[in-house]
Amino acid sequence: MKINAFADVSLRALMVLAAAPDGDLLTTQSVADAVGTPYNHVSKAMAKLRLLGLIDVERGRNGGSRLNAAGRVITVGKVLRQLDTRTDAADCVGPSGDCPLINECRLRGALARAREAFYRELDDVVVAELPGSRQMAPIFQAIRLRPGL
Repeated sequence: MKINAFADVSLRALMVLAAAPDGDLLTTQSVADAVGTPYNHVSKAMAKLRLLGLIDVERGRNGGSRLNAAGRVITVGKVLRQLDTRTDAADCVGPSGDCPLINECRLRGALARAREAFYRELDDVVVAELPGSRQMAPIFQAIRLRPGL
């Protein structure tokens, strides 16, 4: 199972916010620098995370984002489910129309069950518990933040 690039960036942004010192606001640019992803991609991920109620955002000169209470307890499985926009695990519709095998197809159901098993396996992994101080300290140094771990 492979997650899409948007989900990957979103999870990495959540990890950086989780590792930030309590109460510190991180700008979208600093999160983008920390995860090594272009600002525009991270900006879209941060907007979605805010919409999902996982981060709080303060606007203005000293503004930024921080993980909120819901973001501190959410699991990887739940995040991935909320970010997964695919209706089917397989592309059963192509440029030339529906797959000729689509009627009574058992593969689609099997793939959907496999995807749910993948998410279920990640339902015990809390995003905020993933980052460690040895992992995050050099990243925070690189973006000129003090490690808060």
